[in-house]
Amino acid sequence: MNNTSEIGFVSPVKMDGENSETTEPSPAPETANSSDDSQKEKEDEDDHVMSEIHLGCPPKFSGSFVSYFTFSLPPDVEYIEGKYEYRVLDDSKLNQEVSLDDDGDLVLPRRNKHPKDKFDVAIQHNITSSIPKVGLQVWRAELVLSDFVLHKMYTSSKFDGIVAVELGAGTGLVGMLLARVAKTVFLTDHGVEILKNCANNVHLNSTLLPSKTTVYVRELDWKASWPPKQDNCASCESYAWNQSQFEELKRASLLVAADVIYSDDLTDALFHTLERLMPHGLEKVLYLALEKRYNFSIDDLDVVANGYSRFRSYVRDETDDAENNELPNGSLSAFVGTRIDLTKIPQYAFNYNRGLDLELWKIKYVREEEKHIT
Repeated sequence: MNNTSEIGFVSPVKMDGENSETTEPSPAPETANSSDDSQKEKEDEDDHVMSEIHLGCPPKFSGSFVSYFTFSLPPDVEYIEGKYEYRVLDDSKLNQEVSLDDDGDLVLPRRNKHPKDKFDVAIQHNITSSIPKVGLQVWRAELVLSDFVLHKMYTSSKFDGIVAVELGAGTGLVGMLLARVAKTVFLTDHGVEILKNCANNVHLNSTLLPSKTTVYVRELDWKASWPPKQDNCASCESYAWNQSQFEELKRASLLVAADVIYSDDLTDALFHTLERLMPHGLEKVLYLALEKRYNFSIDDLDVVANGYSRFRSYVRDETDDAENNELPNGSLSAFVGTRIDLTKIPQYAFNYNRGLDLELWKIKYVREEEKHIT
């Protein structure tokens, strides 16, 4: 039985099983031999990290923990049968004649506070983890992406009835929020322990999800062959894909990912996966939230955000030069992105600090014939 606690701030974040990390990751050497890789994997397993989001949990607690993360709804929005809809507020009493109480004071009619102005999401997560298992923890970038997804759902119907994919889903928070309005959601990550924890979170929040929505928890190793085979995950047959699910995946129009940019080799694997996923089926858009983590680099003799630099080597900012598809390395960019102004996204997750190092990007894949078109 897991311990439970109410945390009146934040929602959980996630990351990618092997595809995640926290504070100060070091990029893998570009030409590492197998012994170097084995040594790095051993070091990653030995090192444990902790997200600042977990500081509300009991001191000296280790292992799995269930927290309840609270999200607010705007006063004129309510959730009805799998959709967020605007509620018409009853202002009729405001047009009534002014009246006085027994003491001669003015009596003002008041709107009744709607009982469903917030909701909780239960998330099972770890307090600490090794670097390959940071998907068991909660991270700030996930909260930013949660705020953005909720804002889209509160203010438009663009996500209603869609097929969506969360990459590096970790605890599955963003995907579960999307599942409140989407038709199908794939929560994907790598590693049996992370996948089992994610599936458990879906079960914990089953009452929040409409019966018409289908949620799949699936293994997706960015470094494996495509499409992933069932034998890619020997001990997690229940998280393997079948042909009908791949056909459904092609109909996905929305991809989301949070805090999956922290090392160069993982960033390479992510964009290699996106190159195989985004060109097929419906046109897709990726919303990616990240946290820039700064380290002192001996090579640069400066403080740099290593994973961020590799990320920007893949994505051309269309606001920089709309007539130039080339990246600094001279290659043509397959990905065009726009950085979203976070000051325009309300904070619906309770009491977390966004800080200045979080970014949110809207990224599209440029098909081959479009690369030379301005």
